[in-house]
Amino acid sequence: MSTLWTHLVLNLCQVGFILLFAPLVEGVLHRLEEIIQGKSGVSVWQTYRDIWKLFAKDEVISEQSTWVFRFAPIVAFVMPLFVVLLIPALTAYPLFFAFMGDMVAVGFLMAISGFFVALGGMDTGNLYAAVGASRTHMVGFLAEPVFIMVFFSVSYVANSTIPYFVTATWGASWASMLQPAHFMVILAFFLLILADEGRIPVDSPAGKVEIAMIGHSKGLEYSGTSAALMKWGGANKLMVLALVFVNVLVTPWGLAQSTQWTAVLAAVGLVLLKLLAFVIILALVETTLAKLRLFRISEFLAVAFIICLFAVSIRLTGIA
Repeated sequence: MSTLWTHLVLNLCQVGFILLFAPLVEGVLHRLEEIIQGKSGVSVWQTYRDIWKLFAKDEVISEQSTWVFRFAPIVAFVMPLFVVLLIPALTAYPLFFAFMGDMVAVGFLMAISGFFVALGGMDTGNLYAAVGASRTHMVGFLAEPVFIMVFFSVSYVANSTIPYFVTATWGASWASMLQPAHFMVILAFFLLILADEGRIPVDSPAGKVEIAMIGHSKGLEYSGTSAALMKWGGANKLMVLALVFVNVLVTPWGLAQSTQWTAVLAAVGLVLLKLLAFVIILALVETTLAKLRLFRISEFLAVAFIICLFAVSIRLTGIA
């Protein structure tokens, strides 16, 4: 098999890796949170069961909705799959689509997904969905400067905006990994994941009070296949952000260095172990913090922005 076809197959394997394991990552996260809280909880396979059950149910669509409402779940499901083609999910070497977009494109694709989901939430005229969409826009407006600062800081150090090159730069030297600016970027990106994914302290994904929801309220009107795509797409997005965090910023090792299938399969196991460590940390953070009031979210994201600003300043001045 030629190199081109091998890279295309590996790209499909990365997409399959996300589709197969994203619900498991979310299920493990929920299970760990319940164990820490002393609850019996549900199985780690519950997300798979929920998705399967929703696909088997009928879909009810409001007569007041437009094509945006029907199109939003597809965008939410597909966009993370496009992102995984641009980032080092399993391989340390660039694949066929690696140069189709950089880290800015990754943020742009994620923003498109959130934009359409917010529009879909407001499309039916549901009051709670509109409130959740407006709050999501507020969080997104505050998070975008942090995204830009994180990408600028990482790209400045690696002299490239291509995620594969950033991973290679971080993994080439321990000295670059142990610099204070690098730890600041890691912390800022972790705070950004909490905000973008609607996790505590920004939002409670387990909350059932509609007026208090931010992210989940946008999907209240979806049912059947659309609800399954929304749930699966949310799990895909969480896993993609986690892959960027562990494979690009924190531990740029353990990825396949060759096209041999044994190396790729070994990378699958190592990446899953890194994701498990990330999920454990995320569960500990969520269970030890309380949800912030709405007007305090700006302060939370301001902390992430200031941390990133310090990291960029340190790099530009050459202090560390």
